[in-house]
Amino acid sequence: MNYERGKMMITDEFIAGESKTLEFKSKLPDKSETYMKTIVAFANTSGGKLVIGIDDNKSIVGVNKDDVFELTDRVTNAISDACEPQIVPDISTTTIDDKCILVIKIYPGANRPYYLKSKGKERGTYIRSAATSRLADFDKIRELEMEGKNLSWDEQICVGYEVTKEAVDKLCKDIQSYMSYSETEEVKVPTEKQLVNWKVLKESNGKFLATNAFVLLTSDFFPFAKIQCALFKGTTRDIFIDKKEYTGSLYEQVENAYQFVLRHINQSAKIEGLVRKDKYELPTSAIREMIVNAQVHRNYMDNSFVQIAIYDDRLEVSSPGSLYGGLTLEEIVCGKSKIRNKVIAEIFNKMDLIEQWGTGIQRIINRAKEYGLPKPEFMEIGETFRVNLYRKKADKKPIKKADKKPIKTADKKPIKVNRENLIMAYIKENGSISNMEARQILNLAESTTKRFLKNMVNEGLLLEEGERKSRIYVLVDEE
Repeated sequence: MNYERGKMMITDEFIAGESKTLEFKSKLPDKSETYMKTIVAFANTSGGKLVIGIDDNKSIVGVNKDDVFELTDRVTNAISDACEPQIVPDISTTTIDDKCILVIKIYPGANRPYYLKSKGKERGTYIRSAATSRLADFDKIRELEMEGKNLSWDEQICVGYEVTKEAVDKLCKDIQSYMSYSETEEVKVPTEKQLVNWKVLKESNGKFLATNAFVLLTSDFFPFAKIQCALFKGTTRDIFIDKKEYTGSLYEQVENAYQFVLRHINQSAKIEGLVRKDKYELPTSAIREMIVNAQVHRNYMDNSFVQIAIYDDRLEVSSPGSLYGGLTLEEIVCGKSKIRNKVIAEIFNKMDLIEQWGTGIQRIINRAKEYGLPKPEFMEIGETFRVNLYRKKADKKPIKKADKKPIKTADKKPIKVNRENLIMAYIKENGSISNMEARQILNLAESTTKRFLKNMVNEGLLLEEGERKSRIYVLVDEE
């Protein structure tokens, strides 16, 4: 390793002190078990570096250069003897202030869980939390086992849960309603066979079996699968102003929670002709992204709930489970993604609620920047992942909702302000409307706007013209 490059890399890292991926030892402990817990924890989490020659106060004490090869052999043999499955360290040296430092790098392991042979899996599996290595509990070991087998909890069979025709039909129709009007051709209602292909259902001896994903998408069977929403006074969880809990299918929870947030953040309105254009203080697409991500990527083996909290200074979305598959905060901000719940992610993708390209975090950052908001904050707090979307400091008092006042036409006759009238007023003035124009007027997500326009067509209020991206809507001629 180049000296200067190595020096810069190490000093930049240790200035901030020990962390989830960094631990210091002034010298290599005589008893290997003292640091083997850290080695195992790194392999079970996001990887990390054990640096020998720096003490807890970040003072550089170094190791004897003449002992480097002997220390390297000791570490390699100790890891091989103590850990199961096999962990292969990457051991190197660098020099800081003319002192030799030993760096033991451990990569996130693929054959999880890793544990100490002498203690066995149940008592010897460790994970990294903040700057400490702690014993994994039963549920965490189960999750690590599934990671090691490349399985997800949501695709496992929910033993004893009955698959009813009513639940299947509703799920299929709901999926179709989200995806039916897209920029491609019309999509037919999915079938039971497609649900099997998507691993929502499993077929055995001519009978359909429910996966955990099917249960989550069709019922409130699991008591922990819900979203808790709250509006607080001030900037701490002290005084409640409003609170709600939402259960039922995951996508219905998302919509309900999204509407809760919109009801409790500031909104301004601008009238252009007959059309009212609303703008919320926070980007609605970022709000929806935060809620959807919390549902899709949460750990359903954790009996906690997704929580959405609105404070005077921020919107806070917390979901059970630390980052999955060894990901770090730095990696997710750069667009790297690993899917914890494969079936739910697949269905949400079919329903146009998410994209499977690891772009969600970056979109939240970009929308906040466009709104002139502080940079969103992403953090791990123990086994919880949290996103903070900060409000502008000037926004202290709610702005009076513009939809309490009717829009008036030139002949002074009031028009009831609702979404249908906004769409029809726009078409009367401009001749037609596209999906993109409707989204801007209604401040809705793309999939929700598509469904709304489709419903207006089905109700005989609008006509569709054109195909795919050129499709527009016009008013139905009245004879």
